[in-house]
Amino acid sequence: MKMSVTHFRYLAIMLLMVASLPLSAQIPAGEGITLEAALMMAEENNPALQAAEYNREAADYERKAAIGLRMPKINVMGSYAYFNRDMEVDMNGLKTPVSNTVNQVIGGLGQAGIQLPAGVMDQLSGMMGQLMGANWGMTLQERNVAFVGGSVTVPLFTGGKINVANRAARLNLQTAEEQGAQSRNALVSELVERYYGLALSLAAVEVRQQVVDGVRVHLNDAIALEKNGIIARGERLYAEVKMAEAERDLQDAKLQFETLRSALANTLNSQADYLPVSAMFVLNDIESVDYFKSAALEHNPLLRQVETKRQLAEEGVKLHTADYMPQVALMGGGIFANYQLSNILPRWAVGVGVNITLFDGLSREHKRAAAKRTVGYVSSMQTKAQNDITVLVDKLYNNLCNYRDRIPSIESSMAFADEYLRIKTAAFREGLASSADVIDAQLNLAAIRIERMQAAFNYDVALAQLLEAAGLSDEFMSYARREGASQIVLKD
Repeated sequence: MKMSVTHFRYLAIMLLMVASLPLSAQIPAGEGITLEAALMMAEENNPALQAAEYNREAADYERKAAIGLRMPKINVMGSYAYFNRDMEVDMNGLKTPVSNTVNQVIGGLGQAGIQLPAGVMDQLSGMMGQLMGANWGMTLQERNVAFVGGSVTVPLFTGGKINVANRAARLNLQTAEEQGAQSRNALVSELVERYYGLALSLAAVEVRQQVVDGVRVHLNDAIALEKNGIIARGERLYAEVKMAEAERDLQDAKLQFETLRSALANTLNSQADYLPVSAMFVLNDIESVDYFKSAALEHNPLLRQVETKRQLAEEGVKLHTADYMPQVALMGGGIFANYQLSNILPRWAVGVGVNITLFDGLSREHKRAAAKRTVGYVSSMQTKAQNDITVLVDKLYNNLCNYRDRIPSIESSMAFADEYLRIKTAAFREGLASSADVIDAQLNLAAIRIERMQAAFNYDVALAQLLEAAGLSDEFMSYARREGASQIVLKD
């Protein structure tokens, strides 16, 4: 069966119209950005990394504060007080006993036949009169008092507590640094997933647009063939149904694209619309799984944090052991200036203080035992974490190899599907194939093209996750630039 000349002209015009469609009509607009540039932008603007840096700086200040525990503590203090009365000692009540005692002594001398000269007795009487008439009260401190002074305390021996505090502060700083590294590694994986996810979505939009264009051409072809009585009405209706489905698939792909573009903007912490320009890639040769396992045990930030927690737990045991030791400190202080401060009080003093706890209700023993159990707990969790990371590396590595090995098979299938579509299209024009055959061939080719891009996407995401598990996320871009890296782009 042959088509009319009119139909061929119509079909040629439609093909030219589809071929002349500008790319911008099919792909949403946006500013192109490379993966490397996106990574730099994310590292600069990401709130999680900024929070991690603040946490590291805080830990560093805590470390510096711990160093100060070895230094003397110098304090300056001032005080003013107003009492309700002067501080006095009243001894007037002793007048009568003293007078009686003196009189008894003089009387005793007379009874003993000892007569004091008249002048001596007069003087003695005068003195007693003055003494008894005086106020026998003593003011120790007036009610108004103010002073400015200072004190110095120097730790001489703390049983190792200061050393423990310094080591713990350094370990906490290491923990903060590893938390920052963990956040950055997670950011790399997130960016790779969203950057290449947007690239995959962009490819899906383009493929779905091409499917829509192809089905539209076929539908117009079917309409012309039906008018010429070459095909049945049912085949034209089938083409119309598939046209509607293709348009819905295109709309879904565009919505998915917008969602992923928003996700990428969130990772970049930017309001601008960016489009990926770096192609996905696949490496045929990569290091062995043992290489990544060894790297993970050495560089994984989570494992390093667990190791730091174990060391902190051991320092906790040392801290509670120090509770059994005496605490010795050198102390000194003095008053620099005072107002109406009694001279009875000393102006300066120095000394050594010792504190030894003999019994505290077994609190020390229980705390030390708890600290030892904490060491055991963290050590067990460390072993589990190492095993979990090893299993994760195995899983990610196997996934990586699986996605890599699928691509050659998918490309072979794509070549077959492309040829199959060409054959079915030619057969349809000769009346030897149905609309269903042609459209199914178009959809099959589109599915395989997307599957190829999906496999590359899965490979790159798995590689990013593998490097994250191994603590090597910083090397992702170097893998992308390797000589053996095959770029995976959408093929017509």
